[in-house]
Amino acid sequence: MANSKKKNLFEKFANWATIATGSSAAFITATSVIIIWVVSGPLFHYSDTWQLVINTGTTIVTFLMVFLIQKSQNKDSKAVHLKLNELLASHQGASNRMVNIEDLTEKELDQLSKFYVRLSKLAEQEDDITCTHSIDAANENHNTKQTGFKSKKHYQDAIKNRNKKSN
Repeated sequence: MANSKKKNLFEKFANWATIATGSSAAFITATSVIIIWVVSGPLFHYSDTWQLVINTGTTIVTFLMVFLIQKSQNKDSKAVHLKLNELLASHQGASNRMVNIEDLTEKELDQLSKFYVRLSKLAEQEDDITCTHSIDAANENHNTKQTGFKSKKHYQDAIKNRNKKSN
């Protein structure tokens, strides 16, 4: 439980820091620091130490922000993938093989992209290409898909193989 609280604390800090550093106040603060540094140049005779202060400060902030931005992007990316997976799962006509396609190679993704460009051109010819689904509809679609697959030989073979491995 203590480890979970540490992760939760870091998650809370990362979320707060992401919001705070992306705010207008953070930009104004950073701009103010630069202005104060520039104005203080003559006071310190534009010394090496004067230059080192801003270089060190900006390097440290940049270094830390790289990790913060990466964490935020990873979380956002995961959320987008889950939303897309929900859309795929809820649509009866969608291929479940598209779930987790981010693990494919660049070449495989390029092939899929070409397919969807063709599909898009066909969709432009349709009168009504919009449709919505709920989680209930997704469950119903999944059950319908499973019922159809259960009668197919490849599905029955996969079940047999899975049972053999678990024994």
